[in-house]
Amino acid sequence: MKSQGSSSDKNCKVSFRKKLLIIDSDLGVEDVERLKFLCIGLVPNKKLEKSSSASDVFEHLLAEDLLSEGDSFFLAELLYIIGQKKLLQYLNYTEEKVEQLLPIQGKVSLFRNLLYELSQGIDSEDLKNMIFLLNDSLPKTEMTSLSFLALLEKQDKIDEDNLTCLEDLCEMVVPKFLRNIEKYKREKAAQIVTPPVDKEAESLYQGEEELVSQTDIKTFLEALPWAPTYRMNRNHRGLCVIVNNHRFISLRDRRGTHKDAEILTGVFQWLGFTVHIYNDVTKGEMEEVLQKEKCNPAHADGDCFVFCILTHGEDGAVYSSDEALIPIREIMSHFTALQCPGLAEKPKLFFIQACQGEKIQLSKSIEADALNPEQAPTSLQDSIPVEADFLLGLATVPGYVSFRHVEEGSWYIQSLCNHLKVLVPREEDILSILTAVNDDVSRRVDKEGTKKQMPQPAFTLRKKLVFPVPLDALSL
Repeated sequence: MKSQGSSSDKNCKVSFRKKLLIIDSDLGVEDVERLKFLCIGLVPNKKLEKSSSASDVFEHLLAEDLLSEGDSFFLAELLYIIGQKKLLQYLNYTEEKVEQLLPIQGKVSLFRNLLYELSQGIDSEDLKNMIFLLNDSLPKTEMTSLSFLALLEKQDKIDEDNLTCLEDLCEMVVPKFLRNIEKYKREKAAQIVTPPVDKEAESLYQGEEELVSQTDIKTFLEALPWAPTYRMNRNHRGLCVIVNNHRFISLRDRRGTHKDAEILTGVFQWLGFTVHIYNDVTKGEMEEVLQKEKCNPAHADGDCFVFCILTHGEDGAVYSSDEALIPIREIMSHFTALQCPGLAEKPKLFFIQACQGEKIQLSKSIEADALNPEQAPTSLQDSIPVEADFLLGLATVPGYVSFRHVEEGSWYIQSLCNHLKVLVPREEDILSILTAVNDDVSRRVDKEGTKKQMPQPAFTLRKKLVFPVPLDALSL
């Protein structure tokens, strides 16, 4: 009986290998490259590099216990992803069955899926342009879109938590792919909040009443103290740039703006920043400031970067002192990782005291920084770069005015600085501080009690930003 059982097992294995050989014969060179790419992280790279056929890849999957006759789902997953769905029949799967099991049994990571998805949309011209942008750091060899992305990963230019380089490339060459990256980030965040259930646990819970909702789990996880924070222990805190426009050609002077510049300087110096102030900046001078500050070598040893603009404005843009309208996004784009490598993966904070829309009748001691009421408001998110690690704090929501007292300074900047003074020593993160600023400013009214203001932040921060508590007390 023993010998018959052993012979039967052997025949089964031969039969299974025959199926793998049939699959191998239907796969071309490009399919093999795709399989190898999707197996990165699951099969040792050295083994993958030596694989020249699909059967070589299958052999490694068998050796790594990722494939067996009793469990061939991983290979089914790979075939499904590369579009060879007709071959699923040899593994006794259907397209529908694979789709049903993917959320539970899928082994290819979201990150790997994203890169594969992008590779299929990068044409030869896109690839040529991307290689050109990174030419100095790439070997002079022929590359496919898959081998290009694999090389970026191998050189530690990208990983599942850092897509800055890839975002910069996409923004320059194929902007539509930024939507894929944003989708990945959302799905990854959801995956962290709701970890996949293993098969045994899943079978235990089927048919049971849900005692703790997914919303409760998310709330609990968000409250945990181990949320990642940005590093704040380099040689110095960073640079804080303040553009303070008081006088203009034909627009009214911004009386009281010196108060905002003073309190910003004091608070950010207290937080450890080196402050650079530029007064009454023309459009040409603004370009010089942006070029100078983005190339500042101090960024390499700094933790953070802050840029404050005090001026008149319209929806999504600010005025230079010679009354040229400059889009906020254009200003911020100088400090992306591609434009300013020293700030890659570091938080970049922009605070704008300027109206973003319609002018209204004001009381004597209150002025607005608005100019053109006719323009329709744009989305605040449109003003910030799509890449990670940016925060834009606007004094008001798009389409509305912000208020500045001619003697005491603006509601927004004064509240921002006062809350930094109070809440940084309590180790509150920047978003919690801005929430408190929103609450404070929204409660203020003008002398007549008829005009109000609501600030609004937009951000692509990946971690909590908590400024270290300064050792000395602040007296302002």
